[in-house]
Amino acid sequence: MAGDAPLGVRAPTGRTFFGHPWALSTLFLTEMWERFSFYGMRAILVLYLTASVADGGQAMEQATASAVYGAYNAMVYLMALPGGWVADRLIGARRSVLWGGVIIAVGHYVMAIPVPWSVFAGMALIVVGTGLLKPNISTMVGDLYDRDSPRRDAGFSLFYMGINLGGFAAPLITGLLGEKINWHLGFGAAAIGMTFGVIQYVLGRRNLGDAGARPADPLLGADRRRALIRVAVGSGALVLAVVVLAVFGALTVDVVVNLLTAATVLITVGYFVRIMVDRELSATERSRMKAYVWLFVFAASFWLIYDQAGSVLNIFAAENTDRDVAGFTFPASWLQSVNPILIIVGAPLFALLWLRLGNRVATPVKFAVGLVLNGLSFVLMAAAAQAAVGGDLVSPWWLVAVYAIQVAGELSLSPVGLSVTTKLAPVKYASQMMGLWFLASSVGDAVGGQVARLADTWPEPTYFLTFGLASVALGLGAVMFARHIRALMAGIH
Repeated sequence: MAGDAPLGVRAPTGRTFFGHPWALSTLFLTEMWERFSFYGMRAILVLYLTASVADGGQAMEQATASAVYGAYNAMVYLMALPGGWVADRLIGARRSVLWGGVIIAVGHYVMAIPVPWSVFAGMALIVVGTGLLKPNISTMVGDLYDRDSPRRDAGFSLFYMGINLGGFAAPLITGLLGEKINWHLGFGAAAIGMTFGVIQYVLGRRNLGDAGARPADPLLGADRRRALIRVAVGSGALVLAVVVLAVFGALTVDVVVNLLTAATVLITVGYFVRIMVDRELSATERSRMKAYVWLFVFAASFWLIYDQAGSVLNIFAAENTDRDVAGFTFPASWLQSVNPILIIVGAPLFALLWLRLGNRVATPVKFAVGLVLNGLSFVLMAAAAQAAVGGDLVSPWWLVAVYAIQVAGELSLSPVGLSVTTKLAPVKYASQMMGLWFLASSVGDAVGGQVARLADTWPEPTYFLTFGLASVALGLGAVMFARHIRALMAGIH
């Protein structure tokens, strides 16, 4: 195994985990429990926010709750950028993952406190913690292998299984506790899950060798002091802004959500501008970045629809589906487990499909397939919503079918996007480009949260059909421009 370690990293030795370094089991379980906590809380968040006060919720308008959900998801992905910087320049990936897990657990415990303010304070902590943990635990998985090791992709596939196992189990537990007993008990279950993750990570750290032990490009001396001062000043300015908004009575949920949405879009635009105006980029690199802008827009548009599963579709499941089975009405949030189990089943099949097709299907066309399938899922939702007009409850199999189509779209776009990001990245921005890929999800979720407000004012069939057809049209447009985008990719498939 030592021969498989990247330069400067000592690979752990000894026992193996399905033929991989035993350290992978530690990271696998950490990620599984982190995703358990994340998807468990997410599965019941909008349902809790929109539930009546008598039912223990916050009686929030559906439009506002959907926007909160979108902004929350956006911040989780956005914080991957500073989280990666903290690991690379200050404390290393290993400590970043540890502190991230601790902060996430604390956030969930705060949400378990049965008072109205706890949900927002808890989400803020979870956003910070996830930003520290999420990008850096993936880096540590990579540290277990040489870049050219044939086991590297298989190791990440096992790691990806951990993500979806956590995502599958979480809604079943938190949904049952939250919807049937008490919302804050559901949030507490997510906290316990993350606590398990932290404990096993601490106990298993001795197996990690040198993976993530040190910052990749540490700031030292005066540079470190200047960076810490800037972080302190920035944090102070943010706190001051919050205080000013509170003093003038402007610190409302809608104001905060709108500001976060605007910040997400502006940061993303600024990031692209910064790269595009860099004079050190070669003509080929600049051309490839132009192609990447197209793909980024396609990806953000995909996530705009896809991630409404936890908001608009979750509310539809609660209000419009017949969930009675032999006298037991199962929680609406249980349907959130459909997506991860379908990914577990479908991921190997799509991997085999793309392997068989090779370079015969260009990356823009694969993105187009994802967009078209995503759009068709909302067209099907329009039919389900039409069947529910008048108060009739429809079969939950409508949503299962919708999620199946969406998963096929995700497997056409998401893994391909990760791969092409590394291929199109300018040499100077090789590491930062993965953070830029996460920004596609961030922008999609932020804008999608605002778009989801319309579901509260438009007739549901109109809402789903409008955005479903828009996604299909964008996918067809991607096919039309595929040749142009491939030319900009300059030899990259």
